[in-house]
Amino acid sequence: LMKHFCSSSVSEDLGCRRGEFSRKHYGSVELLISSDADGAIQRAGRFRVENGSSDDNTGYAPGTWHRTDVHLENPEYYTRWYFKYFLGKVHQNYIGTDSEKNPFFLSVVLSDQNNQRVPQYHSILWRKTGTQKICLPYSPTKTLSVKSILSAMSLEKFEKSPKEIFHPDIQKDLLVLEEQEGSVNFKFGVLYAKDGQLTDDEMFSNETGSENFQRFLHLLGDTITLKGWTGYRGGLDTKNNTTGTFSIYTIYQGHEIMFHVSTMLPYSRENKQQVERKRHIGNDIVTIVFQEGEETAPAFKPSMIRSHFTHIFALVRYNEQNDSYRLKIFSEESVPLFGPPLPSPPVFTNHQEFRDFVLVKLINGEKATLETPTFSQKRQRTLDMLIRSLYQDLMPDLNKNMLNRRSFSDVLPESPKSTRKKEEARQAEFVRLGQALKLKTAVKGDAPATLATTSFCKKEPWESQSFCSNFPHEVVCADSWGQSLLVSTDAGILLIDDGQSTIQVFDKTLQIKQMHVLEALDYLIARTDRGKDSRLLVFRLSSVQKDIETKQMIRSKYDCRENKLERTKGCHLYAINTHHGSELRIVVAIRNKLLLITKKYNPCNSLTGSTLLSLSESPVEEFQYIREICLSDPPVVMTLVDGPTGDSDNMICVAYRHQFDLVNESTGESYRLHHIEANKVNFVAAIDVYEDGEAGLLLCYNYVCQYRKVYPFNGGSPLIQPSAYDFHFSWNQVPYAVVCAFPYILAFTTDSIEIRLVVNGNLVHTAVVPELQLVASRSDIYFKATAAVSGSSHSSSKEMSSRSSPQTPTAYEMPECSLSSSKGEVPCKKLYKIPLSNLVGRSIERPLKSPLTPKVITTPTSNVITSLPVTHSLSLSRMEIKEIANRTRKELLGILDEPVPRTEGAQKQKKVPRRQSDPKQGAVRSTSSDRIISASFESYSEGRHLSTSSDPDSVANREESLPFSYPFHLTSLYDEDIIDLK
Repeated sequence: LMKHFCSSSVSEDLGCRRGEFSRKHYGSVELLISSDADGAIQRAGRFRVENGSSDDNTGYAPGTWHRTDVHLENPEYYTRWYFKYFLGKVHQNYIGTDSEKNPFFLSVVLSDQNNQRVPQYHSILWRKTGTQKICLPYSPTKTLSVKSILSAMSLEKFEKSPKEIFHPDIQKDLLVLEEQEGSVNFKFGVLYAKDGQLTDDEMFSNETGSENFQRFLHLLGDTITLKGWTGYRGGLDTKNNTTGTFSIYTIYQGHEIMFHVSTMLPYSRENKQQVERKRHIGNDIVTIVFQEGEETAPAFKPSMIRSHFTHIFALVRYNEQNDSYRLKIFSEESVPLFGPPLPSPPVFTNHQEFRDFVLVKLINGEKATLETPTFSQKRQRTLDMLIRSLYQDLMPDLNKNMLNRRSFSDVLPESPKSTRKKEEARQAEFVRLGQALKLKTAVKGDAPATLATTSFCKKEPWESQSFCSNFPHEVVCADSWGQSLLVSTDAGILLIDDGQSTIQVFDKTLQIKQMHVLEALDYLIARTDRGKDSRLLVFRLSSVQKDIETKQMIRSKYDCRENKLERTKGCHLYAINTHHGSELRIVVAIRNKLLLITKKYNPCNSLTGSTLLSLSESPVEEFQYIREICLSDPPVVMTLVDGPTGDSDNMICVAYRHQFDLVNESTGESYRLHHIEANKVNFVAAIDVYEDGEAGLLLCYNYVCQYRKVYPFNGGSPLIQPSAYDFHFSWNQVPYAVVCAFPYILAFTTDSIEIRLVVNGNLVHTAVVPELQLVASRSDIYFKATAAVSGSSHSSSKEMSSRSSPQTPTAYEMPECSLSSSKGEVPCKKLYKIPLSNLVGRSIERPLKSPLTPKVITTPTSNVITSLPVTHSLSLSRMEIKEIANRTRKELLGILDEPVPRTEGAQKQKKVPRRQSDPKQGAVRSTSSDRIISASFESYSEGRHLSTSSDPDSVANREESLPFSYPFHLTSLYDEDIIDLK
């Protein structure tokens, strides 16, 4: 076992999570020059080229993967807050001007979080620079003021104090402001290029396409007749056939997409430039170029197309020999990075997967293009004009009843009894108008897409599995040990494994506040107690393992006197280096002093396993004190940053007061890394990441996550200055912990997990987890939460859209546990795990067995419903997975040997139309009534196969074991409100 400890690679785990940050997966910028048949240069441009290939000699092999997760970035379901949370609900809107006399609007609503019984304040601030959205926790005993909300949004000085707007028509104006973020529907150009064509005039002059091109068009979407078309038309004429007779149209995850196909647009023999075709395709942000010919033939270059508007080109080639498609992406240099990155090699033999990848890549690309200066400046001017115009329209009514003169009143005040009936009538009219506006937007096809029917079969990387079905203890800290979890609780230090009984390692006299399990080095490092009695302890894992196996007496703090590191008395924080390949370094903070401690030698490299077992139980003598560094203030956050050489260029990132500083480990010199311009600062984390071997830092505080690259020079002194590689983004809610698992970064709040991409900060998912607590994250991610909340989304939506004021949430609005059947019963707390291997996209080497005894899967006799894994660890065999699935089915249905009928949800799935390989299948909306039904129930499944398996374990019971409910119900975002309106 000890030999196994030395060979198991924890550093490999950490390398996968911390050291794989690389933008090279998203291509490189190249100068592309196009020339005519005579070799004369026509045009040139700088484009980012993505071809899915990488140079094996570049040295960043750990960051190269062959599998790519496909996600829509910043999906409207999560970003269009006003439509989702506000419209048709009772909420409050305010108007004011900032210190620079620029008008702004603020909207606040109290709603539950995705029908999970978690009340929250959702706030939107509209300014000329854009919109800012945050979530604030709800407290039944503490009211929230407008001033506190604006302060959280870093707006604290006003030229005119905010005043409430009562008129219901303001909803229409605010919806227009939100629509400036971009359209929910898209139009993409499709250009057919024959082999050897090198100019845009030649490509646009092709009257018809080949059979392979027609097959590609059928893969993209359905052929529709333009005349009389009532769906999204993408600028095409649907009355007089002036833009052609037919076109290609599809719906993907709720987004309507119209393709401007060059061979379907009007062709003119007299006009060699084909102006009519260029008028549409040349004004599309994204264009697909289908090129015939062998791969060795002259390839397409974006500079061949004369267009100042098209920023992204997707080059598609078809290979008849293996029936595959090859994809290459060209993005104008100013376009921010967007995913998904191309797999290596970028060849797709599964045509449905290719279609999904292309559509997601193009949708994300158009959204990213809107952030370029060309489009963002225009959007900012438009938004500024709309806000000022709306402000001027409302100003004359300042002295009328439409505006409330209370400047910093409570957000949701109780109405006086004398005016309660009048207020209820106003709220009823407010809700009625909002619901009518929501219905009108849905009928037009401009409603943001729901994710209702898009995630049944696809296993998302962040899906969790149950680890411990009942964990009543309060967690202080924890770390993974093999596939087990070592947890510090109020009852002592416990070792937990899935399906096994809990083992107590230390009693409750030893209160550990911080710990690291270093399996490869056979160490357990922990910080115990607090105040003057705090110490740093070092244990040998093999000794702890031996105590567990021999079942000796449980240790107490009095048995750990020989495990105390010298000079660490009174420490309040410590940090260790986590980057693989470096020697172990520990920095201990004692008030404003930092102690640097290193390991003297490496037992795993210099000693055999038998010699290692003969060492003393306490490894304290294996560490040495190096130096002491003094700071101006005690650090709140501390992280070690490995230099490129490890020789006098290692750094310590510390956070205190209103700043992040870098401290050189060798000299103790301090350098200002980032200063925070805010009255209140809540430091969250400083995460060291290594982009292609170069150190960088993700600085997380308040709602902000800022990436700063560190350039060493002059013997290790860091270069601190703005860089083109630096970027920042904002969370929707203030996290208390942030975990980086490339390509994702996860923010943990008290009731949600917000998942974004590291390279651009774009949101990909928000999971609602009631009473969430992050437990451990150095390897696999463990968290504690209440049992899944089960409830009808219809009833919840109906209740939340009722005409009663939400200032005092009723019972249905409060968090509750679905497993609580009797009054006064404590909600069931469970531990869940997100395997790191699922997040980073490849299998990770880990210990072959846990410190606990091997688990035996048995069939429980109890009828109690327990939560079992949704996604299974890569270490499980097929027989184990099958056994778990059978046990899950039996427990959920409360039977042991009877055949399992398909659930009602699965029966509904079977009725939903699916897109098969035949491109003619799939819903196409043709009438107004059909469009509502299609958008809300059928068309949102476009591009995602629903399960056709007859196994009821495959899909039907999947939601039961989630600690949080994804929006999987077969409903639209707005169908409940439509029903209420009727």
